[in-house]
Amino acid sequence: MKIGFIGLGAMGMAMARNLHQTGLLVAAWNRTPDKAQSLASETGCLAAGSIKQLASNVDVCVLCVSADADVLEVVGELCRSLESGALVIDCSTVAAATARQAAEMLADQNIGFLDCPVSGGTEGAHNATLSIIVGGEIDNVTKAMPILNAMGKRIVHIGAVGSGQATKAVNQIAVAGINQAVSEALAFAAAEKLPLEKVIDALGGGAAGSWFLANRGPNMIRNEYPLGFRVTLHSKDLNICRDMAAVHGVQLPIVEMTLIHYQRLVEKGFGDEDISSLFRVKQELFSSSST
Repeated sequence: MKIGFIGLGAMGMAMARNLHQTGLLVAAWNRTPDKAQSLASETGCLAAGSIKQLASNVDVCVLCVSADADVLEVVGELCRSLESGALVIDCSTVAAATARQAAEMLADQNIGFLDCPVSGGTEGAHNATLSIIVGGEIDNVTKAMPILNAMGKRIVHIGAVGSGQATKAVNQIAVAGINQAVSEALAFAAAEKLPLEKVIDALGGGAAGSWFLANRGPNMIRNEYPLGFRVTLHSKDLNICRDMAAVHGVQLPIVEMTLIHYQRLVEKGFGDEDISSLFRVKQELFSSSST
């Protein structure tokens, strides 16, 4: 298979590099051309000057872009440029309805589609250990497995097109709740003047233990927030969750609270930090404490 990659952000660049490591990557395109040119210099792949040029050189295209409108714009161009029988694998995080719309657009041209949102942050992208949640027809999943295995460690086919994105929404709600719980708990521990390293060690072996506590807790207590998952991107994803919940006539408290807290971080200039910077907001709860 000849693979093209569209969207060379913090996640996409690392994912494209992993495809190159397995000999699958032949072309890349990015809205800002310097990223594609940098990848081409590093790997020898084609830095496509347009989506049309990329599509003319590949039979599978992997997307990792920022928003629903971006996915539909790229898919619209791929509909006009890919050959019949090609496959599009979308690793972006968008609404399930957007995935279904993209699949319908491509199906009219006999082009397959999988919605394959990923989880695992920039570490997972760099280490090819992402969890990849797949929605789409089983024949397309089988075709895509060598590609997905080059980028991730855990590949789960959920069901029809759109089910991958719906499951990713579940993930983003859970991540918000874990972030809220861990950051609030550690802020409370700090207010109690506990030795925070020992607290993390003690809790890690019990019911409160989690990947987030073990991997983000130490950063929180040092007031350092190296990027794993950007505040603004999680906020974008939670707005998708909000819209999906609204279809059911429901507001989700964790989603609503986290969106408010993330907006505070953005207003203070922390929107590009890792989501563990929510600890900043939680610390403020105790800033006027007299104890």
